[in-house]
Amino acid sequence: MTENNKPALVVLAAGMGSRYGGLKQIDSFTPEGDTIIDFSIYDALQAGFGKFVFIIRRSFEKEFKEIFNKKLERKAEVAYVYQELDNVPEKYINPERTKPWGTGHALLMAKDAIKENFAIINADDFYGREAFDVMAASLIEKDKNSYNFNTMAYLLKNTVSDHGFVSRGECQVNEKGFLTDVTERTHIEKIDGKLMRKDDQGTFIDIDEDTVVSMNFWGFTPKCFEFGTELFEKFLEEEKHNLKSEFFIPSVVNEILKSGIANVEVLKSNAKWFGVTYQEDKPIVKEAINKLKQESVYPKNLW
Repeated sequence: MTENNKPALVVLAAGMGSRYGGLKQIDSFTPEGDTIIDFSIYDALQAGFGKFVFIIRRSFEKEFKEIFNKKLERKAEVAYVYQELDNVPEKYINPERTKPWGTGHALLMAKDAIKENFAIINADDFYGREAFDVMAASLIEKDKNSYNFNTMAYLLKNTVSDHGFVSRGECQVNEKGFLTDVTERTHIEKIDGKLMRKDDQGTFIDIDEDTVVSMNFWGFTPKCFEFGTELFEKFLEEEKHNLKSEFFIPSVVNEILKSGIANVEVLKSNAKWFGVTYQEDKPIVKEAINKLKQESVYPKNLW
């Protein structure tokens, strides 16, 4: 693997953690002070990623850089981009809005920092070593001028919280293993032991626990940016009066699928996913990570 075909990893770390009650992307989950991002970075380096692009907010830039610059020094190239309320055309800036426009908006913020194939992940999800190995191998083989993208698939039942609702991208996959549609389900909740989702009217309906979902672990070539910009401006125009509207990566992916010139292969991994949406999820994640260290999947001191 040459240096110039190493893929980049883009980390979605601009969230404010409203349901968690704080900045979970820099919260510690081990006695050694590891964040969840530390494990993603560690796994990505082992898998062959050579560049890290962090999408953050300026309000916690100093604390974030203090944590991660030192760890990645002389190991990989590092870049920071900022997802802020004013990162939109001026006519759509609304002083009453309190948070940016979601993961699709964040993806577009990375456009100028990315010239190579890349994966994008959530800062607060633990994806597992094998998932990064599978994704890196796929990205290294791809022509960066192609429209061949991919996503890492998980089963819904393995990705929900016992402590409240989560949002997931529900995937439709054809018999050849390619994505045909992805729908952002913004409210999936375990109720009386059953998984339910809210429909557009806010009514709870059943959702199969074996539904294939995206955990925002996508693999793209730089060509993906061709689809998002125009779509986002159209979204801003339609939603300009909605202060809570969000533009999600699945919206970009569906535009990619509709184009007919691109495809999204669904990759599978046996790696165990876990993550934190609520403060109550933290002890479970801490215990799982501790077990992985005890089993020497990870060294006691990552850095």
